[in-house]
Amino acid sequence: MKRTPIHKALTTLLLSAGLGLASLGSATATEPIWDGNKVQMQSEKLSDGVFAYYASDARELNARGGAAATSGGLIVGSKGALLIETMLNKRMNQQVQDLSRKLGGKPLIYAVNTSAHGDHSFGNMFLPASTRIVQHANTRTYIDKHLSDDKAFMIKNFGTGRGIEEIKARTGDILVAPMATVSLDLGGKVVDVIDFGFAQTGGDLWVWEPQSKVMWAGNPLIAAKPALPWLLDGHLVATLDTLQRVYAFLPADARIIPGHGVAMTREDMKWHIDYLAAVQKNVQAAVDKGLTLEQTVAQTTMPEFGGYALFGWVHPGLNVPAAYRDLSKK
Repeated sequence: MKRTPIHKALTTLLLSAGLGLASLGSATATEPIWDGNKVQMQSEKLSDGVFAYYASDARELNARGGAAATSGGLIVGSKGALLIETMLNKRMNQQVQDLSRKLGGKPLIYAVNTSAHGDHSFGNMFLPASTRIVQHANTRTYIDKHLSDDKAFMIKNFGTGRGIEEIKARTGDILVAPMATVSLDLGGKVVDVIDFGFAQTGGDLWVWEPQSKVMWAGNPLIAAKPALPWLLDGHLVATLDTLQRVYAFLPADARIIPGHGVAMTREDMKWHIDYLAAVQKNVQAAVDKGLTLEQTVAQTTMPEFGGYALFGWVHPGLNVPAAYRDLSKK
């Protein structure tokens, strides 16, 4: 089976992450980062009809730089509700659907996948037939071509018997074009689904509820400090530009639900922006000196951005090489 560069990078990541988390006492090298058969989802009310969903241990894991399960949310209007992220498997999807019925009492008329990653989109097939799936146009194309690859990858790294084997593609009914916005009227609440530009996958969507000033970010923002961005597809410059664009868009008192954590503030984004800016500065200096990739990695240690459980892989193994390749092209 053909594996994409993203699959290869993530396989290395998960193996490294298991070793890193083992030192924290929460996993072993053979265990997944988090177990889809054990995660317990909970809700947090952010405003009237606006809720965040995240794993019950997410706050504690975020605080010590660990890896939490997928976060999402629910926005409820008088006409119906919008679900953000459909989760990895039937079990987790059922949890968020159960929460949605209790919290909103309205039918799920829309569900948004912020990316093509399985833990954000595999649950699509378990939604009511009447729910309209909202995806980036690139996400639908990616899933159409690579679902079998993604399933094999997820089974290998998250384990058999996690409900991944049964997943079948259910792709977008409403597609967001590159750099476009789709506005969805829930009745008394209009939600904007926005592509701000390349952020991690080339099919990243941000969900903005302007009344409550809440933004769902997906994986471009994994979690608050000390978590760091993952340049899975490279494109350091584009990713930095996009995060700066989002930061400029948000009001000062906005709240952000990251892809794998609890609510963070607009100012919390500065950690991620400052990190990528520092990577760009340091790697550009190395490129200008004619250093090799190995030399660049060796000298771009940046311990001031440490603390993330995955730092030892994400920074030297993924982000610095991605930045080197990106900046070497210029």
